[in-house]
Amino acid sequence: MKAIVYLHGFISSPLSKKAVMLGDYLKGQAPDLRYAVPELHHRPSLAFGQIEAACADVAAADLTLVGSSLGGYYATVMAERLGCKAALLNPAVHPHTHFRKFLGPQRNLYTGESFELTPAHVDDLRDMDLAAISRPSRYWLICETGDEVLDYREAVAFYAGAFQTVEQGGDHSLMSFHEHVPDLVKWARE
Repeated sequence: MKAIVYLHGFISSPLSKKAVMLGDYLKGQAPDLRYAVPELHHRPSLAFGQIEAACADVAAADLTLVGSSLGGYYATVMAERLGCKAALLNPAVHPHTHFRKFLGPQRNLYTGESFELTPAHVDDLRDMDLAAISRPSRYWLICETGDEVLDYREAVAFYAGAFQTVEQGGDHSLMSFHEHVPDLVKWARE
């Protein structure tokens, strides 16, 4: 059975707008696709273990990862390890280079959980970082130029050769996501 595993971003949850929107679409239009949205731990090394568990019983040929922001980074790392497809939504690229400025107290926007972002979190991200993707044909980048958190040009360069949809304007929430859901589901079925 084909499956989509959605990976939410930093201080987000399975209740994020994009995760719910995709899940609702799948229930109504593609019940043949399995859908999972693991609740990712704030510590990257633990989050990655949760992602591995969510993907464990799906063959790479049947798996599509969809990752938003930091979840896009995780999706890329996992796609490289497994050889599956990944769609990246305003993804973080080399997040360890940006996260140091956020060290300190954090609060999850959905769960209310508080935690301390430490250098160990940043080290986890650096340790799993990739210099490049090996097969661009497995990737689909969807980003907006108005992203106020991440520079979309980093993603465009990193995913060179991949299928890319770059929307003008928008913001980090990927305002145009709803427009891409039907095509994303079709791509996951291929």
